[in-house]
Amino acid sequence: MVRRTLPALILAISVTTTNAAGPEPLSEDTNWVSSQSEQMEAQAIELADHLWNLAEMGYQETRSSMAIQAQLKAAGFRIKEGIADIPTAFVATFQQGRGGPVIGLLAEMDALPGVSQKAVPHHSPMEGQAAGHACGHHLFGAGSTTAAVMLSRWLRETDTDGEIRLYGTPAEEGGSGKVYMVRAGAFEDTDIVLQWHPGDQNEAHPQSSLANKSAKFRFKGIASHAAAAPERGRSALDGVEAMNFMVNMLREHVPDSTRIHYVITNGGMAPNVVPADAEVFYYVRDRSAADLAPIWSRVEEIARAAAQGTGTEVEWEVIHGNHSLLPNQTLNRLLDASMRQFGGIQYSADELEFAESLEGLAHRPGRQIGDQENIVDYNPSEAPFPGSTDVGDVSWNVPTGGFTTATWVPGTSAHTWQAVAAGGMGIGHKGMLLAAETLALTGIQLLKRPELIKQAKQEFGQKRGENFEYTPLLGDRKPPLDYRR
Repeated sequence: MVRRTLPALILAISVTTTNAAGPEPLSEDTNWVSSQSEQMEAQAIELADHLWNLAEMGYQETRSSMAIQAQLKAAGFRIKEGIADIPTAFVATFQQGRGGPVIGLLAEMDALPGVSQKAVPHHSPMEGQAAGHACGHHLFGAGSTTAAVMLSRWLRETDTDGEIRLYGTPAEEGGSGKVYMVRAGAFEDTDIVLQWHPGDQNEAHPQSSLANKSAKFRFKGIASHAAAAPERGRSALDGVEAMNFMVNMLREHVPDSTRIHYVITNGGMAPNVVPADAEVFYYVRDRSAADLAPIWSRVEEIARAAAQGTGTEVEWEVIHGNHSLLPNQTLNRLLDASMRQFGGIQYSADELEFAESLEGLAHRPGRQIGDQENIVDYNPSEAPFPGSTDVGDVSWNVPTGGFTTATWVPGTSAHTWQAVAAGGMGIGHKGMLLAAETLALTGIQLLKRPELIKQAKQEFGQKRGENFEYTPLLGDRKPPLDYRR
């Protein structure tokens, strides 16, 4: 598979938290990673395609989790399953010698409902399958697994002390799998965490994200005949609608950074029956957990008021909660420099034809086919992107760096059938391999130069603040293992 468009670049760069673009990757390490990538390419693609075909949703990734674990076991990793009482969560560990840095890699694996799609450039759902990897987590899982195996081989070949951990993290899409793993202490003695995500460009910007909390608000009323005895009824749906009306009025009085979304998940069964039960599912987002807290409190107050005003009762179940990402310039500059060693992505003739004929592509501003050949200039801005991730909770507990690669046709948005289609063929595979190489080369540099880990930790401590105390936004609830059923 021909992927690179640029020769490896040797960057002479000083290492500081403010101006550095990372240390100079040694050419022998770059060449070693490239060689390993070529050796592991077929295995990586086979795993990614297997996960893509399974398309298992949050907390249901039984076969996906086992497939990743099997590849790691074959490479000599020890596996601890069922982390945080989640059957599909695991930590795979490879240790060489005694002591040394502990480098963690994240591996997501869950698909999304309602976006089944074949690997073709026109809309064509797969028969008998409702879900699809519209966020590319099959590539995330397979790419990180490949990088972890590369790093284990490097430790063994160089007889370097250190430990590699691959975190199998289920249910990122609304299930907050990583939050439960953080809460259970899975990251307590990890020095550094590296992660990546599929996207439509190659970049390592140290962006933050939005904190996010969700809950299902369940109203209970009194059923009655809607025509013959309406006075006896108390409509749970009225409670839901009253809540929605007041939340929509609230939108005028929240910061510009606040985002509120809802869907009515149960509105009753028949118009001539006053609904005794109704449910609305809310997401609330803001720049940080501290910004989110007062908005969420007001939403809860509105729910109580809606129940009082409609003569119903209400209770709610928090489904998930994610902190914002805490960026780390030291790690992101290092990832940026590593990615530039391997260059961008070149499409084959068939892949270019696929990209050019992809139907319904809503081109995002400034994105066009051909951008996948470049690596976006490093931007130190830490402004949040308008989304949320449970990686945020990891980043407030361990110094964390991340990046994206072009696994989709430039202009593609996540959570679309177009993303599913590209993720099941060569375009997705090439972006995944670039991610695996970037992770592996960065991991080698951290293992060879512990002072970089110290620098990343210093930045982490300064940004988090001396008095910071981590509190999960989802409280002490158990993982909602059935939230996708």
